[in-house]
Amino acid sequence: QVQLVESGGGLVQAGGSLRLSCAASGGAKINYAMGWFRDVPGKERQFVAGANWNGENTYYAESVKGRFTISRNNAERTLSLEMNSLKPEDTAVYYCAAEQYEMERIVDPDVWGQGTQVTVSS
Repeated sequence: QVQLVESGGGLVQAGGSLRLSCAASGGAKINYAMGWFRDVPGKERQFVAGANWNGENTYYAESVKGRFTISRNNAERTLSLEMNSLKPEDTAVYYCAAEQYEMERIVDPDVWGQGTQVTVSS
């Protein structure tokens, strides 16, 4: 069974940047859809960004489009999220996720990381 571990969260001022990383261990090749989600207090878990099995197709929530970039390196078994022009409303716990039987679009993840806190101060 694959396990996902996030890193790279922290505290940043509005307008700043952070890069989140997700390392996959165990399991077979990570040739399936993966993505990032976030938990904002008082709200349901939100989809942030996703990538198909080889990273050629990426897709984003409207709220982060143009500011965030998702990428993956299957050889190194990593998924990344580059976050620029951060806003206070981006404050959340960010989760790396995978849907092992889906190659294109992550909809119903079956593997989750433990989460990493991102705090954006105004």
